Formats: sequence, C-alpha cells, structure tokens
Amino acid sequence: MSNTKRNAVISLAFTMIAVNVTAVHADEYKAVQKDKTFKPASLKVKVGDTVDFLNEDDFFHNVFSLSDIKSFDLGSYPKGQGRKVTFDKPGIVEVECSIHPEMQMKIEVTP
Repeated sequence: MSNTKRNAVISLAFTMIAVNVTAVHADEYKAVQKDKTFKPASLKVKVGDTVDFLNEDDFFHNVFSLSDIKSFDLGSYPKGQGRKVTFDKPGIVEVECSIHPEMQMKIEVTP
C-alpha cells in the first residue's frame, strides 16, 4: 500500500473514532413549551447534544430558528408531542414559535 493510501486510511480511521466518541458523550435536554413560554428560557449545551422541544400546552406550537449556527423548522405539533434537534456547531441559537411570537429562547452551544 502506498504512503498516500495508508495516510488516507489512517485519517479516515481517526475521523470515525472522533465521531463515535462525540456521539457517545452527547446529552439530551428538554425544552418544555408551557403557558406560551419556553422552559427554560435559556439553555447551555455542547456540540452533539440534542434538545427535545416538548409541547405541554393545549394548543399547537411551531418551533423554529433562523440562526446561522442552526436553522430549523419543526412544524406545528400538538400537546404531548415533542420534536428533537441536534446541535452540531458552537454559537448562540435563537429559538422562537411562529404561532406565538412572544415565545423566545436562547441556546448556547459550546465546543
């Protein structure tokens, strides 16, 4: 095997190990939607962590973010349902509800 191929194989192996180590240490958090607010209003997570946005109100919510760090739209969903987002870059993510504009949350994603 040539040195170039050997180096590529070694590089790929280290990348796969790094990805697996990150996944093993990832945590999951809950952000509850209750009384037209996010609880907690702010959250600190690490890269690779997941947040479950659980609706505990008697009406629909539509959680979204237009942040450069993590852009998502979870669509409308009723009481008792949750939708999950995994954060893959460090920075501040501003989260809102498109149905209830007063609902706002900040998630700080650390390396």
